[in-house]
Amino acid sequence: MSPALSRNLTIAFFVLLAFGAVSPLLSTSTKFPQWLEVVLGGLMSGVLYSLVALGLVLIFKASGVFNFAQGAMVLFAALSLVRLMEKMPFPVALVVTMAIMVALAWLIERLVLRPLVNQEGIVLFMATLGVAYFLDGLGQTVWGSDIYTLNVGMPKEPKILLEGTFEGGILVNMEDVIAAVMAGVLVTVLAVFFQKTGTGRALRAVADDHQAAQSIGIPLNRIWVIVWSVAGLVALVAGIIWGSKLGVQFSLQLVALKALPVVILGGFTSIPGAIVGGLIIGLGEKISEVYLGPLLGGGIENWFAYVLALVFLLFRPEGLFGERHIDRV
Repeated sequence: MSPALSRNLTIAFFVLLAFGAVSPLLSTSTKFPQWLEVVLGGLMSGVLYSLVALGLVLIFKASGVFNFAQGAMVLFAALSLVRLMEKMPFPVALVVTMAIMVALAWLIERLVLRPLVNQEGIVLFMATLGVAYFLDGLGQTVWGSDIYTLNVGMPKEPKILLEGTFEGGILVNMEDVIAAVMAGVLVTVLAVFFQKTGTGRALRAVADDHQAAQSIGIPLNRIWVIVWSVAGLVALVAGIIWGSKLGVQFSLQLVALKALPVVILGGFTSIPGAIVGGLIIGLGEKISEVYLGPLLGGGIENWFAYVLALVFLLFRPEGLFGERHIDRV
């Protein structure tokens, strides 16, 4: 492990530790299991934020631009799945939706990205903004704009654990536990993909310099299709989890706005950063809302992530795991 990565992991650990340590001190009447429930709930919410942030990091690593369309991709994937499940079994609908997201990635590369190779980052950003609005309209036209219930067999009832250890036990949302396991498996697979495969190394080269990557024979167009396909599959997983929790509705795309502070904290080019950033924000939101909300009138959960991101932009704009850029004059 490099010294920089070790240092950043240490910083992230102490940030999480600080959130956890201060929470029981904010309310002396709170029993330990209740405090633990808040911490666990925050961490599992953070994992769900990280799922959406993963898609943002993947696109940024490949093209160097923030993908504003990631939230629309989450919504489009969830809409496709829930409407297809009305006509076919879940496994078949899942495979068809995966094919739809891969086809969508191919179309985005062919029709949007390929004509914009070597353009400025702001041009690519505006292109993703156009893709987001296009997917919004396409989703409403093809699948409708109602609110749909997505049932994929995930348990809805919470469970009480460790009743013999703590008085009253610890209440855990099993749906969040399954989501955390899914996210952990997905992150592990992506980490291996980027670090151990030739395609992953080629993707990192494309992220550093498009022209240099092309000059050594890396097919830029194929790399973009792959990374948009992977981001689409990540959006599908996020859409399944968030759609199961909240219902499939057009407000799902607003989840991407919460993923933006996550990548600011973790770093726009770091997959581990997306995970750690999500955990910090999820934990911070829950602790602040439960223990500081009554003192400040509530609503902290709505703005906490953005204030924390603003602090990072002021003092560490590259994020916990991002590369520090030094401009020499």
